[in-house]
Amino acid sequence: MSAKAISEQTGKEFLYKYICTSAAVQNRFFYSRVTTETDWNRLTQEHPWLLTERLVVKPDQLIKRRGKLGLVGIDLDLQGVKEWLKDRFMKETTVGKAKGVLKNFLIEPFVPHTQEEEFYVCIYATREGDHVLFHHEGGVEVGDVDAKAQRLMVAVNEKLTEDQVKEHLLTNVSEDKKGVLSNFIVGLFNLYEDLYFTYLEINPLVVTEGGVYVLDMAAKIDATADYICKAKWGDVEFPPPFGREAYPEEAYIADLDAKSGASLKLTLLNPRGRIWTMVAGGGASVVYSDTICDLGGVDELANYGEYSGAPSEQQTYDYAKTILSLMTREKHPEGKVLIIGGSIANFTNVAATFKGIVRAIKDYQGPLKEHEVTIFVRRGGPNYQEGLRVMGEVGKTTGIPIHVFGTETHMTAIVGMALGHRPIPNQPPMDAHTANFLLNASSSAKTPASTRTASFSEPRSPTDATPAKKCKAGLPAAKATTLFRKNTKSIVWGMQTRAVQGMLDFDYVCSREEPSVAAMVYPFTGDHKQKFYWGHKEILLPVYKSMADATKKHPEVDVMISFASLRSAFDSTVEAMQYPQIHTIAIIAEGIPEAQTRKLIKMADEKGVTIIGPATVGGIKPGCFKIGNTGGMLDNILASKLYRPGSVAYVSRSGGMSNELNNIISRTTDGVYEGVAIGGDRYPGSTFMDHVLRYQDTPGIQMIVVLGEIGGTEEYKICQGIQEGRITKPVVCWCIGTCATMFTSEVQFGHAGACANQASETAMAKNQALRDAGAYVPKSFDELGDVIRTVYDELVADGTIVPAQEVPPPTVPMDYSWARELGLIRKPASFMTSICDERGQELIYAGMSITEVFKEEMGIGGVLGLLWFQRRLPRYACQFIEMCLMVTADHGPAVSGAHNTIVCARAGKDLVSSLTSGLLTIGDRFGGALDAAAKQFSKAFDSGMLPMEFVNKMKKDGKLIMGIGHRVKSINNPDMRVQILKDFVKQHFPSSQLLDYALDVEKITTSKKPNLILNVDGFIGVAFVDLLRTCGGFTRDEADEFVEIGALNGIFVLGRSMGFIGHYLDQKRLKQGLYRHPWDDISYVLPEHMSM
Repeated sequence: MSAKAISEQTGKEFLYKYICTSAAVQNRFFYSRVTTETDWNRLTQEHPWLLTERLVVKPDQLIKRRGKLGLVGIDLDLQGVKEWLKDRFMKETTVGKAKGVLKNFLIEPFVPHTQEEEFYVCIYATREGDHVLFHHEGGVEVGDVDAKAQRLMVAVNEKLTEDQVKEHLLTNVSEDKKGVLSNFIVGLFNLYEDLYFTYLEINPLVVTEGGVYVLDMAAKIDATADYICKAKWGDVEFPPPFGREAYPEEAYIADLDAKSGASLKLTLLNPRGRIWTMVAGGGASVVYSDTICDLGGVDELANYGEYSGAPSEQQTYDYAKTILSLMTREKHPEGKVLIIGGSIANFTNVAATFKGIVRAIKDYQGPLKEHEVTIFVRRGGPNYQEGLRVMGEVGKTTGIPIHVFGTETHMTAIVGMALGHRPIPNQPPMDAHTANFLLNASSSAKTPASTRTASFSEPRSPTDATPAKKCKAGLPAAKATTLFRKNTKSIVWGMQTRAVQGMLDFDYVCSREEPSVAAMVYPFTGDHKQKFYWGHKEILLPVYKSMADATKKHPEVDVMISFASLRSAFDSTVEAMQYPQIHTIAIIAEGIPEAQTRKLIKMADEKGVTIIGPATVGGIKPGCFKIGNTGGMLDNILASKLYRPGSVAYVSRSGGMSNELNNIISRTTDGVYEGVAIGGDRYPGSTFMDHVLRYQDTPGIQMIVVLGEIGGTEEYKICQGIQEGRITKPVVCWCIGTCATMFTSEVQFGHAGACANQASETAMAKNQALRDAGAYVPKSFDELGDVIRTVYDELVADGTIVPAQEVPPPTVPMDYSWARELGLIRKPASFMTSICDERGQELIYAGMSITEVFKEEMGIGGVLGLLWFQRRLPRYACQFIEMCLMVTADHGPAVSGAHNTIVCARAGKDLVSSLTSGLLTIGDRFGGALDAAAKQFSKAFDSGMLPMEFVNKMKKDGKLIMGIGHRVKSINNPDMRVQILKDFVKQHFPSSQLLDYALDVEKITTSKKPNLILNVDGFIGVAFVDLLRTCGGFTRDEADEFVEIGALNGIFVLGRSMGFIGHYLDQKRLKQGLYRHPWDDISYVLPEHMSM
């Protein structure tokens, strides 16, 4: 959603902080807030004026006409305010149809004034510009301002001046106040623009000799502009409409939504209700709510919400568990139903999202059965068959009644089943599997001849390929009637390889001669080629760093498909419109600020460019061209017969619902000729009427389908077009959102534009107007397919549409990755790993999530245990590992590894090269004795050899005992590192048999020479063997295997890397130059044969 209401306090704070006007704005920041947490003593300390001023008190909870409702206390002292609040604070109040508790109040200084000093001012946004309304008689009795107020429209990109205000708005104002008012209104308008307001009303605005006073204020801001206005807005709190509580679960889902590229929405309507929904898609979510209300379920509808935009399995799990938690808190005598619905997805992997829902159902299976919950599922889209299968399986394994349906079932049929209005089929017919379409198209893609029409061959009239007509200078350029042709070429902005491959597969199955994508633009990489498939063949498409290069090298391109982010979509679209060859632009991004969209619309109108979007999946012209992910994957393209044109054209707001229309139209008519989803924003780049008029003027189109929506007035232009005879082809139209008038409080639906600001914008009003104008309007969405079929059959009967023969499309190979996803193929992996998995929502170490690792405070030792030994080791074992890393971290600059690192660093090498140089010295002679010591001592101990026998054998074999001996330390000068480790092992290890054996060997060796001690390498080696053998996490064979494969040397390598890095940084910090070894430290000798 974009336009969101803010509290009066927030609105005034913005105004007082940022308005730029010479008018003397009084009482700046003189307001205080009263809530359930208010301490009156503290409040008066923070706002001492409360004790001295006469006061006004009123609720600040988005309540309109508070004065009329007796909800404003005027001219009171502080005690009077407290008395006034006693009768209202935390009391339930009815405002219109909404019941709510008054719990947030605003106290301000009372401003004595006369009626003549009260004015009304309001600014609100429309598609063409911003309207400024002014009335010289403001206050409680202002009445119908739309009819009475002076009005001035400031067009997009234009500025408001004081002269305009005086001339058009202040005609009934006395001369002495015109200067102050005009300056204030201009300042207010600039504030409105700068802070991205969409609505700003002040009533009354009081102007006295003392200055300007803003008494009552209501405002909405464009929440999508947060990334632009964050510095000025701060953290804005958006209160819920009066009559609806703010629930923590709603805030939780809103937080998930903010952190995700997907869309996750939740509004609780009646937490005690028995009908719960979990719907995929903004448009579909409205349709399901409509159908529930149509069938009498409005009082039992518990929630409104949607998930869309390809959420991950984890995100869907989090969303689903929130809903399941809410619906299993209170029992209902009739049990409860959960409707998991959705249209046919364009690009969301249905199986992946359903797996998240299935996880949540398994977690809540006990409460779900206890609350007698029945679940109804209907979905389509990529891999939906697998999603439906796992959903059906969880029903069988948990015992929860789950009824599962696919695209063969009308989208909202499950609502009637859930509410008992239609029977539940025992074995619903299932559509063919994805793989059947792709691998055997010739047998499954045929359509009965009677359902095909003469429109199969697209008319090739000369006008079909004409671009926008050139107009006389100074007039806006005319837009093209035909946006897409069989030879249309496009540029895709953004590295969206999956979407591009989908377009190429569509091109191939439509028998296009060349790909519809000529090039891609991606500013974040250099120019290069990207590999794609054209049928069976691999091809290369160029990727350019700039739009200028792409258009210059591909003059045939006239379409740009923009996958730019919401932050960069505006700039990239403005740039694209600088190239006259671009006639059509599709903007996919959702969340572009409305002010930016309006600027794009104005620029496009001036240049004759058609914009589809923003917030859209795009559009499709069967047999010719498809935008991005429109129409879904190839199985849906083939199932809905989108590889060739039919006779029906449609336009909708919703992308998901456009795919549902593809399905409905293919099942009830000869198919789609063209379809466009204009996008869910309040100001789409092109309107319903723009496309309906194109369809009217296109010979191959015989009937038009429009899926309208609550909010806006565009559908009335269709009514006017029908009544005036401009539209003569039959129009089937249905506006979704009929449920809105049945709710007691305002609900913002999934699309930003789906909100009625007046009675004429409601879906019911628009449906009735369309019906009266002569459009074919069903009674509900449930009947939309039946009405389309009826109109189509009439056109066939009167000869307007003549059946023609179907031609099967060519087969397209399935991508390997998708075939694997569907479980159709298997292939041996090149690598195997058992320690880490980064593919899911969260990083996994040996089966343990990274969240758990931190929650359990496992530390470096615990992580090393997971990654090296695939075990969760005991606390003492983790501590011992960390101690080993600490004591092996460094042993001065003289040892060979540190020396090498230093020499490398001083030679100007980078950190990795210097570190590697040092690590390469580690071996049996330096630092690599851990494994060797562990092996030698273990072998001797396990064979039953006495310590003396072991020493004598090693001497006899001429071998050194690894881990014994030190250049500096001795029995008389012990190594404190060894002593520290020894004390820890003796205190915490269950057993230290091998260490004890090694210490006995040390007694023998030091009796011969005092420096033949058990050194730190040897100690760690033998102690680690004791650890592996006695900690309880390993079998004897497993413990020995870790020693054999060299795990223990890793301890020294990891520990000493810290020291080597330290030496590298030290040398760089000291700025040491190139090292050259001094001559006097080198013994120069002649070869032996010469010295003789």
